[in-house]
Parts: sequence; structure tokens; C-alpha cells
Amino acid sequence: MDDSPLWWPLSRLVEAYRGGSLSPVEVSEMAQARIAEVNPTLHAYVLPTPELARDQAAAAERAYRNGSAGPLAGVPVSVKDAFHISGHVTTLGSLAHADDVASHDSGAVRRLRRAGAVLVGKTNVSEFCQSATTDNLLGPDTANPFDPGRTAGGSSGGAAASVASGTCTLGLGSDGGGSIRIPASFCGLVGFKPTYGSIDDDGGFRAFSPFISVGPLARSVADARCLHTVLSGDGNGGGAGAGDARSGPRTLRIAWCAKPEGRPIDADVGGAAAAAVTQLAACGHDVSSVELDLGGWEEIFGPLVLAEEGERRGHLLGGLHELTWYHRRSLMAAEQLEPGVVAAARSALAGYRERVDRYFREFDAIVTPATATTAFKLGCRPRAIEGEPVARLWGAFPFAVPFNVSGHPAVVLPAGFADGLPAAVQLVGRYGGDGELLSLAEQLESRMGVRPFARFTVGSPAP
Repeated sequence: MDDSPLWWPLSRLVEAYRGGSLSPVEVSEMAQARIAEVNPTLHAYVLPTPELARDQAAAAERAYRNGSAGPLAGVPVSVKDAFHISGHVTTLGSLAHADDVASHDSGAVRRLRRAGAVLVGKTNVSEFCQSATTDNLLGPDTANPFDPGRTAGGSSGGAAASVASGTCTLGLGSDGGGSIRIPASFCGLVGFKPTYGSIDDDGGFRAFSPFISVGPLARSVADARCLHTVLSGDGNGGGAGAGDARSGPRTLRIAWCAKPEGRPIDADVGGAAAAAVTQLAACGHDVSSVELDLGGWEEIFGPLVLAEEGERRGHLLGGLHELTWYHRRSLMAAEQLEPGVVAAARSALAGYRERVDRYFREFDAIVTPATATTAFKLGCRPRAIEGEPVARLWGAFPFAVPFNVSGHPAVVLPAGFADGLPAAVQLVGRYGGDGELLSLAEQLESRMGVRPFARFTVGSPAP
């Protein structure tokens, strides 16, 4: 397994395809075999797509022979089950859509097809992406490849588990409230939320509309950048040039906030993020410890998400299909929303974005811990951290959502371990500065040298 192409960096995989020493069809079959091996334990996939993958791999093989291969030709990619693949079921994690076959590809999937990707399967999500853990009524919870007794996070938890367990090279996810970055943190991956509004999944599922971004889960920043380039249609990798890590990024002014809003954080998790910040300083960047004024995001995020859920899916409360407790509770809360509360949230959104954006007049990047804890046991969200009570909803992962509300690009990358589980750091960039942010992340990644691959093996204890 250590030298399986499923674990190779994207560049090495593509180079082998181009040189003819490796076949995309062969790798596609490896991916399906690996899915069959790990999925009964991890529940990362709701629907493997072996026939589609086989056809796409054969097409990629032909494209390499005739010189027409796209940037992801033959690369195994998993697709979060919130995106449509024509001719395949899109469950959205709900019994209400368990048999709904998509009539078209959503925008992100169309871009993957054009790039030559091999789509190996649809990955599990929370119901309508409404939870930061991946549990629904379609089957068991998605488990963490580092310890199957723990959560992979959510709502892109299936995508994270698919990449972290070596079933594919890249995972397609979406992030409306940390849904890429939380599972990336828990599963030892790079997770990138691009600038809000920069990538549209046209013709796709709609939720978290004022906050959501389409983005990658990957094992390295370079691989994440490649998928982001495909999704954005940006031929130069999202503007990498001026800050490309390979040519030496300029000295940046970095704001380090160890405990945003004063929220409690596990000491070892906070320590891993702090150690990453010392590496940024060692790279020559100007790092300042700051207190960030991020309060108020919950009063904006909650009402706007609930209002959209009520409008789009309120009819399900009286429907035939059973709903998860959390989605039922969301729809019931949506019924009780006062119009004035929603109007106030809409009115406050622009002001919040401007308030956070002011920090980028003084700083080039903001750094925070990615989450407040490591992956917790399935079904057991922490009620206290470091002896301090926390809310069940956001207590374990309060640091992602403010930047969904503000709209800034944010990337999470592994920073080490806490009690044998991955811990991560979050880097936030200015509006539209996706390329420079990824270059900073790539520089930090190279400096830290953290590669916490799970190497999950069925029947073996977690590493």
C-alpha cells in the first residue's frame, strides 16, 4: 500500500500516465478495490460509480495517447453527494431523495469532466449538509480513517474520509459553514474554501447560499491548487504568480489569533497551531498576536441558513419521509423565525464583511486554529473543552464559520497531532487573494513537513 498510485501526489500520477508507465484504467480499478475494502468500515461513499469511472479512465488513456489529456485526466476524484452527476442518484443525505436520479451534471462536475477526471463515487453527507458531522438516516455515520470510532467531521465528511483512506487522489466538497475545513482538520488533509462567489456550482443543490463555496480536499496544497484551478477555470492556478512559494513569497504581515472570540480550545490543538505560526515567523513573515473582533456571525448565519431551509425544504415537515432530528429541528426553527430577525441578519451581513475586511488593510493574512478539538467519538460532541462548558452546536469547531460569513478565502492544513489525532491550522486571505493564500499555505506546509496520512487498514488498530 505504501507505494500504491492511489497515495501518490497528483503530479507524480500524471507524469506516470504521460510516460506510459501507468494506466488510468489500472488505477481506476485500484480505486474501486480500495473503496470495497474500506467503505464497510468508514462509510465514506453512498454510491461508488465503477462503470462511470471505468469509461472515464479508458477515455483518459486514449487522451494521453493522442495528446489531448486535460489537467486531471485519469485522476481519481470523489464527488460529495451534494453535487449532481447525470444518470446517478443525488441523495443529499436524505431519505426524501434516496432514489432521485440526476438529469444533468452540476457546474463543478461539468468542469471535472472537461478536465478528464475519473469520478469514482458519490461521498456521504449530513442531511442537506446541515451538520458538521456526517450522519443521516441512509446508513451508518462516516468514520474517521485515523480512528473509525471517531467522526470524520462534516458535511463533507465522506469526501475527507475518501481522500484520507486512499480511495482517491482528490475530493470535491463544499463549504457553507466549515464543511470542507472541519473534516480536513479532523482527517489530516488540506481543505480550501475559495473566496465567496468565485466559483458557482450552476445547476446544483442550493443551501447556505449567502456563504457557500465549492472547493477541494487533498493531501497537499499543490494538489488542492490544481483542483481549485479546474473548478475556477483560472489557467494560472488562481493567481499564484506574485506569491508563488517556488519563487519565494514576499514578506507578509500576518495576524495570529490564538483564541478567536476567547472561545476555549484544547491545549494540544492550540499548541499545534501555535507551533505552525512560529514556522511562519521563521520563514521571515512579520507575525503579530491580535484579538479579532469576529462576534456577531451567529446572529447572521443562523437566521439566513434557517430561512433558506424553510423556504426550500419546509414542506418536508409534513411529508412521507423521516428526517434526521437535526434537520427536523432546523425546519421547525425556521417556522418560528420572525421576519424582522431575518431582515436584521441580511442587513448586518454587509457590515460584518466590511468589519472583517478592515483587518486586511493592516495584514495580508489571518491565522487561527482550525478547530477547537480533534475528532471526537461518533455521536459525542463535546460539552466542555479544557473544563469550560461549550455549546453543542459549534463548541468543537467555532473558528470556520466567521469566514463563511465574511466571505474571505480560507485554507486548513495539518499542523501536527494531539493525542495521536490530526490537528490543524487555518490561514485566511484577502478577498480574491486565493492564489497568494495557497502559496503561503504551500510555504508553511513545506516548512512543517507534516504528512499525517492515515494508511487505514481494515481490522488493524488506528495509527
